[in-house]
Amino acid sequence: MASMTHDSAKLQRNARTVLLVRPTFQALEDLMSKSFHILKAWESPLPLPEFLAAQAGAVRALLIRGNGSVSVDAKLLSSLPSLRLIVTNSVGVDFIDMAECARRGISVANAGNVLTEDVAEYAFGLLMDVLRRISAANRYVSAGLWPLTDDFPLGSKLGGKRVGIVGLGRIGSAIAKRLDAFGCIISYHSRKQKPSSYTFYPNARSLAAHNDILVVCCALNNNSYHIIDRDVMEALGKEGIIINVGRGALIDEDELVRRLVQGEIGGAGLDVFENEPAVPKELFSMDKVVLSPHRAVFTHESFADHFQLMLDNLEAFFSNRPLISEVTEI
Repeated sequence: MASMTHDSAKLQRNARTVLLVRPTFQALEDLMSKSFHILKAWESPLPLPEFLAAQAGAVRALLIRGNGSVSVDAKLLSSLPSLRLIVTNSVGVDFIDMAECARRGISVANAGNVLTEDVAEYAFGLLMDVLRRISAANRYVSAGLWPLTDDFPLGSKLGGKRVGIVGLGRIGSAIAKRLDAFGCIISYHSRKQKPSSYTFYPNARSLAAHNDILVVCCALNNNSYHIIDRDVMEALGKEGIIINVGRGALIDEDELVRRLVQGEIGGAGLDVFENEPAVPKELFSMDKVVLSPHRAVFTHESFADHFQLMLDNLEAFFSNRPLISEVTEI
């Protein structure tokens, strides 16, 4: 009887097959293996196309990290004709061909609201660091310069600054709430005007022209690629500061680097980059720039909820229930 029960449970897991193309998080994979049959493509000796061809009929769900290591494009989707669900650990879904998913009847579930507070805190931290030169001060003290010169440059206060938020969604609203508490003057640009007391600007350039700081946290898509371009940076001015916790390609990175090098913009706090993990070396020695390795969403506290949401989405799918955090609009 015990053997039959075990075999039954195994068959049930095998019917609930989830594909992983690249490693995710070991703790998540361990949790998933208790309820689902996990296919780990990287463990197979077969090249990926051959592996996918061999498993195509069994794969109805794909779980993938949103770190840009894999693009879920038409080619990948065509190799998985039975696929009906993609679950990602990220909020952004720019690496997924959403139009092709819709055409094929494939649902997509993202991180929903689980990571909102983490990203908002990180954006606030980057901004405070750039303004008050905290990382630069640490380097100054650690290098032993304090007793020798005592001429560390002044920082700037946050209170009263005019801050423009590019993308007043869940994350943008959480950032605005924090800045509001410091007496900042908030305005924003989004695809659509929100029911908000903050001033709306119809494009990023006009937003930049009326602010000291831009915080970029919108979704990356065809319309927002390089939304922070030369004209926007020109409008922001040489004292302006840019914080990016969205996607690297939201900013024309070459233009930003050039302006930082030439002193044509005041500073930047960047958690994301156009060609991660490559970061322009010109930024490494700049005290007015704070760099971070795409870690805004990573905290000990959020991971448990984050993993549970992905598991809940998979469970809902295989039980024919509505997804917890389905992406319905890009």
